[in-house]
Amino acid sequence: MGSHPAEPSRTALSPFATLDPAALAALPASTPLTVRSAALSAPHLLYLGTGGGKLLLFSLQIPSSPEFLRLLPIGATRPVSAILPLPSVARVLLHAEGSLLLADPLLARPVRRLGSLRNVAAVAASSPSPSSCSLAVAVGKKLLVIDLTLLEADELEVQTREIAAGVEGISVLAWVGQDSIFAGAASGYSLFSLSTGQRVDIFALPESAGSPRIRPLSGGEEVMLLVDNVGVVTDRFGQPAGSSFVFNSRPDCIAEVSPYVVVAGESKLDVYRRRNGAHLQTVPIAKSGSGVLTVASDDDVVVIATAYKVFCYRKVSAVEQIKAPLRIKNYREAISLLEEFESDGEISNDMISFVHAQLGFLLFFDMRFEDAVNHFLLSESMQPAEIFPFIMRDPNRWSDLVPRKRYWGLHPPPKPLEEVIDDGLVTLQRALFLKKAGVDTVVDEDFLSNPPSRADLLELAIRNIIRYLCVSREKNLSPAEMEGVDTLLMYLYRALDLVDDMEKLASSQNSCVVEELESLLENSGHQRTLAFLYGSKGMCSQAVAIWRILARNYSTGLWKDHSNLPETDSHEALSDKRSGEEIAAIEASKILQATSDQDLVLEHLGWVADIDQDLATAILTSEMRENQLSAEKVIAALDSEKVGIHQRYLQWLIEDQGCDDPHYHTSYALLLAKSAMQAFHVESNSGEKDDKEIESDIQFIFSLREKLQLFLQASDLYDPEEVLDVIEDSELWLEKAILYRKMGQENIVLQILALKLEDSEAAEQYCAEIGRDDAYIQLLDLYLDPKNGRDPMFTAAVRLLHNHGKSLDPIQVLERLSPDMPLQLASDTILRMLRARVHHHRQGQVCIFRSWVLPEAFELWIPTSVDVCPLFNMLASMLNLCEN
Repeated sequence: MGSHPAEPSRTALSPFATLDPAALAALPASTPLTVRSAALSAPHLLYLGTGGGKLLLFSLQIPSSPEFLRLLPIGATRPVSAILPLPSVARVLLHAEGSLLLADPLLARPVRRLGSLRNVAAVAASSPSPSSCSLAVAVGKKLLVIDLTLLEADELEVQTREIAAGVEGISVLAWVGQDSIFAGAASGYSLFSLSTGQRVDIFALPESAGSPRIRPLSGGEEVMLLVDNVGVVTDRFGQPAGSSFVFNSRPDCIAEVSPYVVVAGESKLDVYRRRNGAHLQTVPIAKSGSGVLTVASDDDVVVIATAYKVFCYRKVSAVEQIKAPLRIKNYREAISLLEEFESDGEISNDMISFVHAQLGFLLFFDMRFEDAVNHFLLSESMQPAEIFPFIMRDPNRWSDLVPRKRYWGLHPPPKPLEEVIDDGLVTLQRALFLKKAGVDTVVDEDFLSNPPSRADLLELAIRNIIRYLCVSREKNLSPAEMEGVDTLLMYLYRALDLVDDMEKLASSQNSCVVEELESLLENSGHQRTLAFLYGSKGMCSQAVAIWRILARNYSTGLWKDHSNLPETDSHEALSDKRSGEEIAAIEASKILQATSDQDLVLEHLGWVADIDQDLATAILTSEMRENQLSAEKVIAALDSEKVGIHQRYLQWLIEDQGCDDPHYHTSYALLLAKSAMQAFHVESNSGEKDDKEIESDIQFIFSLREKLQLFLQASDLYDPEEVLDVIEDSELWLEKAILYRKMGQENIVLQILALKLEDSEAAEQYCAEIGRDDAYIQLLDLYLDPKNGRDPMFTAAVRLLHNHGKSLDPIQVLERLSPDMPLQLASDTILRMLRARVHHHRQGQVCIFRSWVLPEAFELWIPTSVDVCPLFNMLASMLNLCEN
């Protein structure tokens, strides 16, 4: 419920000490100090240069109590205008009255003059290596570079070289990178290359711009050039880079404490963000005496020196800056700061996660549940167990998992949601009362103008915690944490009666603790969810028992159908809406199809079969279980009236499982035969059916008989006599023919094919399969003398003789021909038979002649006779005659 007041002054720098240099140095009042320059150096050392030629050293190691260390006289006529610590060569460089002086870091020895340079206008330093540094020095019209190298025994090697000549008016220098030296004069800014000595003018300064100022920025690749009250940022080549800074007034001095730029002037210190130039903070300075402000800085400390006082500030850490607006519940400011520090790289990823979690808890207790969960989700370090106390009161199964984090102590310990909301509503009522009394509060105006109800807040909180827990399920959690997440998620689903979500969670892979949910789901009437949960945990017996109860309740109307089925893997896409009873059977069947518990399957098979025989068959024939059921026990348990299940199970057992038990083959054949007879009987009594229904029945009977016929033909393991006993009095003649054939009753088979079915082609084919000529004679007898008062089947007899008469004995055929047979039907056929017999006789003679006579004739005639052609001509004529 935090409000968003007007943005306060940002506290990027915080004061920690104020120094009176003269007092700390115990100097008499008769010799006052006027500070002209300042510099900071590690570790915690502060150098101050005075207008009276003194160098003072202070220690800031104890921030609240700065300590004076030493005073080093430089010369009464040498005011110290600049101090440059040179840690790489263990020296401090002083620019005093146009000369360069060197002192040791602790001011233990007198200063020494660096070379014989006079009239030095400006100096800048660079440290290319740990034991050397270089100085850029503007002397007269020359730009020099002095290389300092630290030798043994604390000696320095000094080398001087000229970079450029003919330059004048330089008042400020800055070294950027290893090769670029920026110079500022009243006329403008220039860039000198150390390697080539070339000079490039960057831009000119107007007369009203004041003295030039140059400040190298952190990173060593950029520099700020001051033009009046504008700080222009360029790269080391003098090209504009990044945003320019527009200051409130022209600064006396510029410093940097990453990620801030600090400028001093007009009795104040202004802090700007380095990345975009945004103004963050103004610090007033109690200036005493005349002169400009002097600023020195390092990574964490900024020193502002007036003529007689020194003010020390430290950079406020990112954590402290974020914490400050959180204390007054200014969440917008805190979030803005977090984003700023994250983009500047001023805060670690761990701390970012920490802050998001802290923000989340504060927002949660302010009843801004959606925003709270958004921040929880942004925290990589927050553990889902930290949410558990909001859902389940301690102590509970997961109490030991809850980390005892207090963060920054800005929010109370987690407690059940109801208590959070009740306390929040009390706070809201108090704020409303104070508002009427004209007192400002930190409660959000949205809450005050439109107070929410307790029920709405509770639902909002639960929905957002559900959102967090759902995301947490995708994380790599420990088994105990995963149990807590899923179980409490089920609690919350039940609290809002989100049945679809409950069933989806319960039927999917989950880590719910059944013992924690059993009584809850059962007492609240969520039996389906409990059944799904049992099933997902492998508690098949309990799951199927519930589905059985639900099916019974659905069938008796004690339970209403659930209109919207959950979209789970256990619910395949149903094209049509099924009843609750059917759904219960479907879900039970899925469990029973996977289990190898034979007793459980057989116990529940009956009620599933009563609802849907296809499901029952799927249970018995499932390939998903590890161990198949005992066929003997299954068949013994099957209801005799459920013929379809029995039949399909035996079919699966024989065709898919390769069962070769004659008993099962016989049982299957008997079931098929009985079904076919029953269907045939029903079809014969379908007098009141329309054409469409009759056509459907015919198709069904055809399919059923085809299945029976195929099995009777394919299997040799059933008892044909038993099957024959069943269909003996039926009209299933083709099936009978198959059975008699299995029994070797050739004559009966021929009678059925020829006389009952009048299928001459099948009868002749059967004779061919028998492979004996007498089979055709037997078939001819049946055609010519069908018995039972039937007329001879002369057409079929002629067809038989036409197709197979060539191979039959004409005498036997003539003996069987009836005197009543019309001569015109048989004459052509008989004539063809006789010609065939003569042809076969002559062909036999020729073959004998070829094999016996010709070889001897060749042996006798070839050596003695030359004229053999007439003989071969005669033989060829004989062969043609026979073939024709």
